[in-house]
Amino acid sequence: MAQHREQKQFIDELKRFEYKMIPKDRDSFKMLLKRHIDEEEFDTISMKILRELHEKYCSKKPDRSKLENLFKKQGE
Repeated sequence: MAQHREQKQFIDELKRFEYKMIPKDRDSFKMLLKRHIDEEEFDTISMKILRELHEKYCSKKPDRSKLENLFKKQGE
């Protein structure tokens, strides 16, 4: 059950990045999405592909230190 929850979370997050995906990744994601809609729980290989896609497209967080330096006063 926990895997299904994680699967749903990854799918929901990846939907926002579908337009940025390269064609090969987009095809893989669409296949996984169809299986998710059919309410199938992914096997280990499919879950590995989903995790790789999630890492590639969703886990890029901006570096806050660069932003903080922009807004510091020059006297500090």
